[in-house]
Amino acid sequence: MAVYDRQTGTFTEQRNAHERFRSASVVKLLIAIDHLWNRGPGYTLPADDRARLDAMLRASDDAAATYYWGQNGGPAIVGRMVSRLALTDTAGPPPGSERIWGYTAMSAADTVQIYRWLLERAPAGLRDIVMGNLRASTRCGTDGFDQRFGIPSVFAQPWAVKQGWSGFGSRGPCGATSAAPAVREAASVDAAGVELARPALHTTGTVGAGDRTVVAVFTLHPEGTSFDSAYATINRVVRSLTVPGATPLPGG
Repeated sequence: MAVYDRQTGTFTEQRNAHERFRSASVVKLLIAIDHLWNRGPGYTLPADDRARLDAMLRASDDAAATYYWGQNGGPAIVGRMVSRLALTDTAGPPPGSERIWGYTAMSAADTVQIYRWLLERAPAGLRDIVMGNLRASTRCGTDGFDQRFGIPSVFAQPWAVKQGWSGFGSRGPCGATSAAPAVREAASVDAAGVELARPALHTTGTVGAGDRTVVAVFTLHPEGTSFDSAYATINRVVRSLTVPGATPLPGG
């Protein structure tokens, strides 16, 4: 975990902040930034492409991420973003799994760096598209999973979030079934020590007026953990954090 107060320029929380996790859908931040990178100064997209990008960021649409991953070079996306955003812990999927964008390795520290780049250095047009979509995060992802865990479950708006989940099956609590083909989870860690099998649930984003504080919490759970159990656990973790500018929701 890592919590960074942009007003004071200090971390209020850090724990294993550089540990690498499989990113699941958090990598969609990098996929979106890479797709928009050379489209300035207007950062306009054709209507169908803009709808696809919006769905990927707001509703965590997997089909959209798979489309961009294939169109824009797959692991090369990660390589470009590592260089351009000065990331230190992020790496593409392991050999043999290059097509699985969710196996991209990321850390809480690098995730804070991504949000800081968006908020402090990105061109305004690019920043507005990405952050505007994260502020409009839907309750349910297109795969049927409830996205309101962690940050949006614990804190009142304003917030902007990109969530990640993996290893909980193909049907979520919202009742929908993913339109994307199911991807078999790996049975072990990869060569770099990144866990590829256990259920993963991540909450990342900004909290407070002016996106004051960046929060990144990555979690892994024992095999067989239900989505509801992981949901409750990450809520307890986020509720325990010191997040300047945040307004806790009554009852959490």
